[in-house]
Amino acid sequence: MTKGKIGVTTENIFPVIKKFLYSDHDIFLRELVANAVDATQKLKALEGTGDFKGELGDLAIRIEVDDKAKTIKITDRGIGMTEEEVDKYINQIAFSSAGEFLEKYKDKAGSIIGHFGLGFYSAFMVSQKVRIESLSWQEGAKAVKWECNGEPDFTMTSSKKEDRGTTVTLFLDADSEDFASEARIGSLLHKYCQFMPIPIVMGKQKEWKDGKYVDTDKDNVINDTEPLWTRKPADLKDEDYKTFYNKLYPMQEDPLFYIHLNVDYPFNLTGILYFPKIKDKLEINRNRIQLYCNQMFVTDSVENIVPEFLTLLHGVIDSPDIPLNVSRSYLQEDANVKKIASYITRKVADRLEEISKNDKEEFESKWDNLKLFIEYGMLTEEKFCERALKFALLKNTEGQYFNYEDYAEKIREAQTDKDKKLVHLYCTDPVAQYPQIEAAKALGYDVLVFDSPIDAHFVGLLEGKLKDSVFKRVDADAADRLVVKEERAKFEISEDDAKYVQGVFEEILPKENRYDVKMENLGEEASPILITQSEFMRRYRDMAALGGGMNFYGEMPESYTITVNAENPVVKKIMGDNGVRGIMADNTLLKQVTDLALLSNGLLKGKALADFIRRSEELLH
Repeated sequence: MTKGKIGVTTENIFPVIKKFLYSDHDIFLRELVANAVDATQKLKALEGTGDFKGELGDLAIRIEVDDKAKTIKITDRGIGMTEEEVDKYINQIAFSSAGEFLEKYKDKAGSIIGHFGLGFYSAFMVSQKVRIESLSWQEGAKAVKWECNGEPDFTMTSSKKEDRGTTVTLFLDADSEDFASEARIGSLLHKYCQFMPIPIVMGKQKEWKDGKYVDTDKDNVINDTEPLWTRKPADLKDEDYKTFYNKLYPMQEDPLFYIHLNVDYPFNLTGILYFPKIKDKLEINRNRIQLYCNQMFVTDSVENIVPEFLTLLHGVIDSPDIPLNVSRSYLQEDANVKKIASYITRKVADRLEEISKNDKEEFESKWDNLKLFIEYGMLTEEKFCERALKFALLKNTEGQYFNYEDYAEKIREAQTDKDKKLVHLYCTDPVAQYPQIEAAKALGYDVLVFDSPIDAHFVGLLEGKLKDSVFKRVDADAADRLVVKEERAKFEISEDDAKYVQGVFEEILPKENRYDVKMENLGEEASPILITQSEFMRRYRDMAALGGGMNFYGEMPESYTITVNAENPVVKKIMGDNGVRGIMADNTLLKQVTDLALLSNGLLKGKALADFIRRSEELLH
């Protein structure tokens, strides 16, 4: 029997491990199963080189939970350890490196996301005592038993273990006894280990018999050792990818597309990414990409590993080359992580461009679900934006789709203004803006639909990316002034008269908003009163509402431009012989046409709406 002290750099390492090492204590199971997988993989490698000439036999890793004794056992049939190896790897390397690690990261313990290679001592987060029994694969080796009760002291004796491999037994402490449950451990195995490359067994499969579930003689293997992303794409069908998606995300709608990632230089990366349907605006499930390291689940918070817009995707990424023993902020500066992020972005762009070229109809049919994802990517990732300008689509109110180049040609003749700018007209709500859309169409214009919450930002991006192009919302001005071909003769009005008209309308318009009233010549056929919002102000209010860093716009009252059409016959009748001074607040006809303009913009409410209805009825009699 050997007694000794573990080579640690601090006497209180165990309390520190319990409190700070991992944010989730349940991570201990992942770490211990990972060690068992490593030991098994090493034995398979030794057999491959001819160093191990025995029978591999059953290599399954077995998990046993005893809810009465409050213990958990993890048993493998891997390479095992000799007494000297236990002393080296457990007493010296593991715990001394633990001390160094905790000393180095003592101020950053809360930001650490994983610590592979230092996994064994995670057992002490939940255990009052840990026992290791191991028998090495080496010929003539003797079994060894190591025990430690959460202090720097340990004991090492001979063991009666006869089977090759290692059994780690955790004697749970009082605070962690809830882990002594097959249901709880089964849930953790499903979370962390469902795709590990060695079979993991817990108990027996059950069947329904005589009114209850009873054990069969078949092992209950909880993992898939060859998940889809580890297989060759050439061997797989679309149905395989769909089935795997349903396994990852039960009860979800089928995805739009998928991408199979597979690269081994200059870094190792495999995985499958899916485009989910994200038509429901920004109510999106993020953190649905699962990150694995050699088929072991690490995290579903990948925002520091892939560009932000890609976190809208679902699926799996598996890479041993992403450093997991450092802070999240360090991840953003890591060269491999940047290369991986760049590679994934390129593959996503490749896939979208491929579909847009090879199956235009399918791409168009799925555009409404892809639009938000692609726009978000273009806004946040410059390299993706450069690629997406080739395949992104515009949709008009007729339900037709165009790439940017084709759409420019479609509208060039009718919608080029006097400054040689191509004016793209758009609506945000085809129903609410129907009158303005129809007025624009009557002039031969085409109107796009931009109805996602980030479009206020996106039209600004397009104005910067598309040469000699501007974007105007269809209700930003009178239809015949949206695309200014030539200057219209101005309505001459003195400064005093302009102030007078402003005062009249401020008296009869809703008080909660701000108004800029002006008189112009819009033509006899145009409406008597036109209410519009400045394209600039409206766009920036929309951006502020989304959290675009311009909250002062969002806090300002709504501002509208009221244009009185001096050429409209009704306005001429209101003015009569007195001209501008004939416009008076108590004029019934003025109130009626003003209310009609408010009504068409959704601004007539409450008492004002009731008064308008009553007045309309009186005018009809």
